[in-house]
Formats: sequence, C-alpha cells, structure tokens
Amino acid sequence: MSSIARPKPSPGASPAHVPPLPRGFLPLMAMACGVAVANIYFAQPLLDQLATSFHSSVSGISSVPAATQLGYAAGLIGTGPLGDRYPRHRVILGMGIALVLMLVCTALAPSVTLMAAACLGVGLTASVAQQIIPLVAHLAPAERRGRSVGLVMSGLLVGILGGRVLAGFLGQWLGWRMVYGLAALLNLGSLLMLWRVVPRLAPDDPSARGYPQLLASTLMQFARHPQLRAAGIVGGLFFGAFSVFWVGLTPLLASSAYHLGPAVAGLFGLLGLSGAVVAPWSGRRSDQPGGPRRVMFLGLTAVLAAWGAFAFGAQSLAWLVLGVVVLDMGVQGAHIANQTRIFSLDAASRSRINAVYMTLYFLGGSAGTLVAGQAWALGGWLAVVLAGAAFAAAALLLHAAWNPGRLRLAQADGAARG
Repeated sequence: MSSIARPKPSPGASPAHVPPLPRGFLPLMAMACGVAVANIYFAQPLLDQLATSFHSSVSGISSVPAATQLGYAAGLIGTGPLGDRYPRHRVILGMGIALVLMLVCTALAPSVTLMAAACLGVGLTASVAQQIIPLVAHLAPAERRGRSVGLVMSGLLVGILGGRVLAGFLGQWLGWRMVYGLAALLNLGSLLMLWRVVPRLAPDDPSARGYPQLLASTLMQFARHPQLRAAGIVGGLFFGAFSVFWVGLTPLLASSAYHLGPAVAGLFGLLGLSGAVVAPWSGRRSDQPGGPRRVMFLGLTAVLAAWGAFAFGAQSLAWLVLGVVVLDMGVQGAHIANQTRIFSLDAASRSRINAVYMTLYFLGGSAGTLVAGQAWALGGWLAVVLAGAAFAAAALLLHAAWNPGRLRLAQADGAARG
C-alpha cells in the first residue's frame, strides 16, 4: 500500500489538471468495484433457500433481487452526480460506510418485506462502484481511457459473477444470513483500502450550485446527448436479458430436471468469469475510431446467440455451460463499448453522464429480474428463454436501427445551441 501516493489538489487547481495514475491503482480499483457490485447479486443463487426461509415462492421472493437492482439504479441517479460537484473521495468513503451498515441490516432481516427494504439500501450504496469508474476515467490519459476502464470493468465482472459463486457455496453450507454477514466484513476491508489509496482531488465541476441543481443537470444529460440515450436504452435491454438468465437459472437447477442446489447455481458464476478476458480487448477496440459501434454489434449478437443455446438448457447442462460463457462475454464487451462512448461526451460531466447510463442499465436489469420470476411461474424454463431472447433481440434491433451519423449531427446541433 505504501507505494501508492495520495495526491492532493492545490488550492484553486483546475480539475483538468490531474495526477498520473499511481502504480497499482487500477487493480485495486478493479477489486473495490468487484467487492461493491457483488452485493447486488448475492440473492440470485439463494432464491430457493430464501423462499423456504420466508415461506414464499420464487416469484414472490424475486422482489429481493429486484429491490437490490432498483436501489442500485436509484443510487446511480441520486448519488452518482455527487462526484462531479464534491470531492470524490468523500463520496466514495461515505457510501462505503453506509454499504457496510445496510449489509448488516440485510443479514438480520426477519421478513421478506424488511429484507427487500434492506436490499434496496444495499443497492443504493453499492452504486459506489460507479463513483470509482468515473474517477479512473478522469485520471486515465485520453489515449488509454478505454483500456483503463476495461481493466476496472474486469474487476466489476468478477464481482458480478464471483458474488454468485460465493453466495452459492456459503448459502449451501452456512445459510443465507451468513452470506450477508461475511459480505459486511469483506466490504469493511475494501472500505479501509479505499480510505488509504483513493487520491484526494478537487471536484470535476465545483461551479455546480447545490444538490437540486446538480440533479437537474444530471437529468439534462439525457436530453443533451443522443448517444447517451442510445447507449442507455440498449444497455438496459441487454442487461435485462442477462438478468433474466440468472434469475431463471436457480429454479431450473432446483427443478426435477436437475435437483441441484445453490452451490451449483453459484458455480455457473465461474463459467461467466470467461467474460473478464473480453474486457481488455473490448477496451482496446473501443479506443479505435468507430470501434464502440462494432464491438457493440458483436456483443449483442453474442447475447442473442446465448439464448439460442439456453433453449436446450432443460435437456443438458452442456447447453447452459456454453450459453453462460457466450452471454457473459457478449454483455461485458457491449457494456465496455457503451461506457467508452459515453465517457467521451463531456469530461466535466462524467459522473452525471455515467449516472444516467447506469440508471437505465439497471432499470433494465430489474425489469428482467421481475419478468424472469413471473415467466418461471407462468411457463417454466421455456417462458424464461422466450423472455430473455426478447430482451436480447430488442437490444440488437435498436442498436442496428440507431443511425450514428444522425446522432452526431444531433449532438453537434445540441452543442451549438448550448
């Protein structure tokens, strides 16, 4: 830790003048993002266990992971902009403290309703990961921004999928409450690391005048940037397809087709870790002219192809294994291409732009979570496959239909008027 400097801004320094990336900083930020975002996914391999504990059904208990994702979306739009106006290290550390407290409340929750409320708070504060990513984009040189974001996003993906693995194994042997208790300790350790290594920088846009104006400015980013609208809506759809699978997987494995428990459901997270290898490649390709659109197309095609494999998932685990590898590689590649594109829009508003994008992204994910629970109740795995494929097809079609030339013209017109 001692080799990582904590540069302080000089009085009146412009936020455009930032220190170089400290050595070892990117891997630590990737780890912090992974630890934070893992909390959002702990419930997914535990759905059957939670349903038994609270005498509910899978469709009824789906409110817990949906509340976590909705909380994450609310945190993005509600707290994401704070990193542009206030010193980002203070925002990151404050949210980290609150996250630990919310995890403790979740571990002690006595009912589905109270657990969903606590998980709403977990999602809200776990959005600290989306304070870290704009920090990295701010510190990284422009020519390396895609690669730097890609490396941190690799850690994020490890957290998304590794969280399922951890929850599945711990839930199988120790129970779901211990999952959240140990998560509180893990996030406490991450918080101490962040306190030690996050640079103390001036805010990106200190001229912003208070929270209401900052929030209004955040919402205006959606109106100002056509590329942000395109990225957010398409991102929400492909993340909805991703969420449909992970919610539908648990009851499928527990059904008469396989009779498998949460540990096996969690193991599928290890297969998804293959998507992490796509992150650096996606970042490099997205740094090239026209790269984000090409990477997006390849990623969305892979997401749709994964649902073709999942159609046979009730007959053989091999199809599920193949599909989850393709799904996670596609989602990771598309997501990095989207973020590389939006981070190039306005350097002074990166937190606000990222807040809008990730809010739409997780609104799509929570919609997929709710749809998956209902689809399973109505038609089993076949209904889940149809729902996931519909999300994926809509994302691919909208991406193909959006004209990048028209978006650039609209962007230029908006800049001229502004």
